[in-house]
Amino acid sequence: MAKKTSGGAKAAARRPAAASKKPAPKSKTSAPKPSAPKPSAPKKTPAASHAEAVVDLAGEASAMAGLLGWVRKTFEQRPAGTPGHVAVDVGYFASVVALGGNLGLAVSADGVGTKLLVAQLLDRYDTVGIDLVAMNVNDLICVGAEPLTLLDYIAVERLDGKMLTALGKGLHDGAAQAGVTISGGELAQIGAMLRGARPGRAFDVAAVAVGTVPLDRVCTGQDVREGDVVVGLASSGIHSNGLTLARRALLDDAGLSPGDPLPGARGVTVGDALLEPTRIYVRPVLELLKDPRGAQVTALAHITGGGFLNMTRIAAPCGYVLDALPRVPPIFTAIAEAGAVGPAEMWAAYNMGVGFTITLRPGGEERALEVARAHGIPAWVIGRAVTSEQRRITLPGVGLESDDEGDVFRPIGAPG
Repeated sequence: MAKKTSGGAKAAARRPAAASKKPAPKSKTSAPKPSAPKPSAPKKTPAASHAEAVVDLAGEASAMAGLLGWVRKTFEQRPAGTPGHVAVDVGYFASVVALGGNLGLAVSADGVGTKLLVAQLLDRYDTVGIDLVAMNVNDLICVGAEPLTLLDYIAVERLDGKMLTALGKGLHDGAAQAGVTISGGELAQIGAMLRGARPGRAFDVAAVAVGTVPLDRVCTGQDVREGDVVVGLASSGIHSNGLTLARRALLDDAGLSPGDPLPGARGVTVGDALLEPTRIYVRPVLELLKDPRGAQVTALAHITGGGFLNMTRIAAPCGYVLDALPRVPPIFTAIAEAGAVGPAEMWAAYNMGVGFTITLRPGGEERALEVARAHGIPAWVIGRAVTSEQRRITLPGVGLESDDEGDVFRPIGAPG
């Protein structure tokens, strides 16, 4: 199904009538008639223009309702008790289908989005394959599955062996980090359909990842309860979400070039920061699940587009108070300042430094921290679960909470 970066089936169906609401792109005004003097277009301020750079998730949820209706009708083809029966519905991080006995097949589909335009701007293609692997396998482990293999789809404007070789290297590096194979794929030459940031270099990538999980160990957050502890694993940076807004803020509004130093960071260029590969969390999460040493994991969440709103997908009627968040990395501060982007939108668009969360029974946090740090990933206890029918996410340190539908962040205590 569609990728989570832009909402898609996962966001549209995470909970009934719950899709992240962001400002819809503004319609373009018609061009003046040739005989009339061309009026001076009012200069857009960052605050007025960045709404155009975000994805219309609320509109997408409505538009996809009909599509998902037909998709769910296919579930009738494999009723309960038959191989292929859908055991985890569309809308969670990954779906699970029954294969027979206690074995479940976990599947997830995702892409990299407009981060590919950054790769084109820099003419550097050897890292976005890592992102493609990461965006898929990080979703698979959220249901407790072990990723096994991945199929890729690469569409190009024009064949370029050097670019494809670089893409292949990134796919290999990502697969090595995740411990998976890439067992096949598809290459499509569709030059009539693709245009990008560099003539002849437009391309898109997507993938489907597959793994296995015992059906009696599928994790959808159904066992979360008040008092459970949340451990946050550090992101590597922006990952693969919100790149259109980031490019608009840094390159257009601030007038920076990809080779310029990133404001607030040492020895890092804007291009490097935007192209930093998405961190892959497979090995530490699987180690924790296979060797818990008393730790009991109750939920796993990949923090992507939507930020901590992704945590509202859990099945249990619980929300979270995240009152011990780590320092926000420079890339996000730079985007906010350059684009005049407010806190509510920033925290609903980006991971803000935490790329994955693990919810555990109290006492299990030390094991989770130990495993993460053993794999070189900074980690922190960032909050706790609370009883909440609305599955409200509260961020006391920045004065924000999710609304009643879990669609957006708003000031704490605001109505609705």
